[in-house]
Amino acid sequence: MSTEHLDPESAALDAYSRVVTTVAARVLPSVAALSVQTPRGAGAGSAVTFTDDGFLLTSAHVVQGATGGFAAFGDGGEARFDVVGTDPLSDLAVLRVRATSAPPVELGDADPLRIGQLVVAVGNPMGLAGSVTAGVVSGLGRSLPARDGRVVRLIEDVIQTDAALNPGNSGGALADSAGRVVGINTAVAGYGLGLAVPINSTTRQIIGELVGNGRVRRAWLGVAGVPVPLPPAVAERTGQQGGLRVVEVVPGSPAGVAGIYLGDVIVSAGGRPVANGQSLQRLMLGPAIGSRLPVTVLRRGALSTWSPYRRS
Repeated sequence: MSTEHLDPESAALDAYSRVVTTVAARVLPSVAALSVQTPRGAGAGSAVTFTDDGFLLTSAHVVQGATGGFAAFGDGGEARFDVVGTDPLSDLAVLRVRATSAPPVELGDADPLRIGQLVVAVGNPMGLAGSVTAGVVSGLGRSLPARDGRVVRLIEDVIQTDAALNPGNSGGALADSAGRVVGINTAVAGYGLGLAVPINSTTRQIIGELVGNGRVRRAWLGVAGVPVPLPPAVAERTGQQGGLRVVEVVPGSPAGVAGIYLGDVIVSAGGRPVANGQSLQRLMLGPAIGSRLPVTVLRRGALSTWSPYRRS
């Protein structure tokens, strides 16, 4: 039906429906329902096929302690999966199935997302396979606590959405209006509130480490922060608009020992601008462990530089 004879509201709803149905048709065949076996019993979740040779992306907490399990696809196919690697601190995990006809999704980039942008969640909530919900990006730059043993750290720059998520959605896809997967749904924070780990350059590096090595080695500074705008004079001097205000310093951590305090605004690290938590976390991966990291902070209107060790 042509939209030229519809009133503006009906035309907008029709366009919205076309976007959601197109994204669903594109992403649904790539999303699997997981049946997970752990020493504590059976669990469930979702996973997203992202390569032609059977690699799947899911949430680390979905397969935590898994001894095995099965992935069921929308075409009726089912295959046993192996856990290739998990990273609790990003809540990402990579699985592999021996054989699948599921097409891979296109992994997008969450960095350009804007608040109010349409997103579509695809997963298997409450055992209802192939469920699709839609909503908007409600917030960006959120932090989600993650536990690794006795250490609690933060997953930075999590996407907040009002697309309905329920138990079983974790590990499923969050797609943009073009059908590109920009996030992996990770938690239900409350009624009308869902969270997703973004797909961007940092998480792509983590995924690559999991595929190649089965684990992620990263350094640790011991700070958590929130993005804030820089004062105009500092923005003009540094050529950047924002920094990362320190809201937590772990006692005895490299940052704490070096003299970084609550309320400091991290402007750059290693000579690179720091605008959010992930831009700092990006400097913690791989060979960074054990080396010093020059960190420039804004404190009481003055810029100063500290050099904590990046410790594993």
